[in-house]
Amino acid sequence: MRILVLGFTGYLGTHVVERLRALPGALVLGGGRSPAADLDVDLACVRPEQLAKALASAAPDTVINCAGATGGDAVTLAEVNARGPAVLCAALREAAPAARLVHLGSAAEYGPAAPGTPVTESAATRPVGAYGATKLAGTVAVTASGLDAVVLRVGNPVGPGAPPSGLPGRIAALLREAGPGPEAVLRLGDLSAHRDFVDVRDVARAAVLAATALGPLPPVLNIGGGGAVPVRDLVRGLADLAGFRGRIEEGTSGTAGSARSAQVSWQCSDLAAAERALGWRPAHTLGDALAALWEGGRTP
Repeated sequence: MRILVLGFTGYLGTHVVERLRALPGALVLGGGRSPAADLDVDLACVRPEQLAKALASAAPDTVINCAGATGGDAVTLAEVNARGPAVLCAALREAAPAARLVHLGSAAEYGPAAPGTPVTESAATRPVGAYGATKLAGTVAVTASGLDAVVLRVGNPVGPGAPPSGLPGRIAALLREAGPGPEAVLRLGDLSAHRDFVDVRDVARAAVLAATALGPLPPVLNIGGGGAVPVRDLVRGLADLAGFRGRIEEGTSGTAGSARSAQVSWQCSDLAAAERALGWRPAHTLGDALAALWEGGRTP
């Protein structure tokens, strides 16, 4: 089985590739801008016909698209998150129409939710910012493509290798910088929001299950931790692991916090569809994910 992973050097892609390489008989190809890529491709600017030629040469049975942008201006977000999946679908229809496409979307596509009610895949999508809107555009391109495709709507990933561009990785970096001294002060933004945190290793397992599942899959599946956790609890959990003895100051204009808290105060995904379609449930707790994140960044 030939499996092409786009964005294979990114946070999610690295974990997906690691899990795929344990599959018997799987040939894993990496696509992206890295010198180590088997397919040199930048979804933000490649032309559909160029990508179709590259895909025809690679002849994948399955493509997992982990490429995405979480930060940057609206143009960057649109190029990677919206244009990229649209170009990929056009190229697949031309070069490998029978290949399965697994695309990693985001729970940010849903936008505000009613507290206490987990969101199902049939819920209205009302993203509040450019990131969620561009991820939703990518999802629409995939689900309307006519391909054998599924979008995994991922919650807030956390775990080993979390980058500082995301909240968990940013908090971990700030704690390392602050040190354990009692005089240390961590000035953070609004931590009142509830988020559905999911271990990145569970996300990778879901992607592999979707890539290898027999028969068609639902167009969209939620992949999350299955609970609404206060961001404040995540910060305190990391602080405990760090042995932080200083003071945490929470406000509205700190250096870290949930940028969407004022507009999306509560988020939790219903995971029943993923369990039915893939036999998937999260295997790691948030405590597992935080411990792996913290230990992974320790200096040997």
